[in-house]
Amino acid sequence: MSSSQINKNIIFSIYSKNKTVFTLTDIAMLTNESNFKSLNGKLNYYVSKGKLFRPRKGIYVKANYNPEELACVLYTPSYISLDYVLQKYGIIFQYDERMTAISYLSRSIEIEDRTYVYRKVKGEILVVTQGINRIENINMATPERAFLDTLYLNKDYYFDNLNPLNKELVYGLLPLYNSQALTIRVNKLLKNG
Repeated sequence: MSSSQINKNIIFSIYSKNKTVFTLTDIAMLTNESNFKSLNGKLNYYVSKGKLFRPRKGIYVKANYNPEELACVLYTPSYISLDYVLQKYGIIFQYDERMTAISYLSRSIEIEDRTYVYRKVKGEILVVTQGINRIENINMATPERAFLDTLYLNKDYYFDNLNPLNKELVYGLLPLYNSQALTIRVNKLLKNG
């Protein structure tokens, strides 16, 4: 197979997937390419031609990539939560265009005029997948998990509307955090809300 055919197979393999964000390792596995240096060179060629984009070192995206998908790949493991999810479900009304996520570190980065904010939680909380939905390569907290994540990280937080929350699900997730202070805050809010 010629070099040109291999290159076309790489780009075809990437664009034939529903996924819009790839790490170098993802592409290596997708194309069965074991030579990372060679693969990186080929991918850099596609970046220079505008067929792929590289928002961060080692991460490649298609044109019109999904920013939610990128948020889950920038730092792994991570999942979208906090204000972004609360806003989406009408639990808070203040508009904030930042993409907020939970991860193993606290960090704020800007990519193409979008800010991605990561907040750190303990590893034993982060790795539990209960209350996190994985849909089309995106890990996103349920509104109940986002509510608990927010209260866990911010003891004095104002919620505009608690009606969308399923209280049974909130209380089912509460033991994951192993926090008496959080339990007291949740009981107070849900009793009054």
